[in-house]
Amino acid sequence: MNQKLKTSIAFARNIFVTGAFAQTSSDSEVEICRYVSDKPNTVVVEFGMGHGNITREILSRISPTSKLYAFEVKTSFCEHVRENIQDDRLIIVNDSAEFVKKYVKEEVNSLIASIPYSFFSKEKGLQIIQDAHDLLVDDSYYSQVLYTKFNFKKFEEIFEDCKMKKISHFPNEYIYHCRKDMGMVKK
Repeated sequence: MNQKLKTSIAFARNIFVTGAFAQTSSDSEVEICRYVSDKPNTVVVEFGMGHGNITREILSRISPTSKLYAFEVKTSFCEHVRENIQDDRLIIVNDSAEFVKKYVKEEVNSLIASIPYSFFSKEKGLQIIQDAHDLLVDDSYYSQVLYTKFNFKKFEEIFEDCKMKKISHFPNEYIYHCRKDMGMVKK
């Protein structure tokens, strides 16, 4: 059985954890990483590592002296990535994004996420977004892939500048790019 089919089966079996039937499209992988910096010593955080397709894209963009904290709640997904991606810059965290501040003590230069906000309570979702905002340095991005436009308002409540890009795929994927800009006044 090929890897793409195995991944689709694993995602479908865990739909209430992953929020997806399959991994994101390659177009979304590239788009979601648009604002990941290649400057030395950057810190990137990923929420929802899955089988590591976005993780690989992030690692291909960051410098040799940077690091990536990749959060994933499914132990089997963490084991899969440990076996298939050997990279000293990758720190796999087998825990929920809601505990990001427990593990990440540095300022973060980019945050990439593919977690299913529709399955969280509004309060929990807003807290995860707020914690991400708090960790990010000024003028950096939180980028999120979702299959709906429904959650965009949650991000606009916290981030100073938000935009959305639709990736035509089945199902359609929406990439939210939310910039932290402490100098900007919220409306």
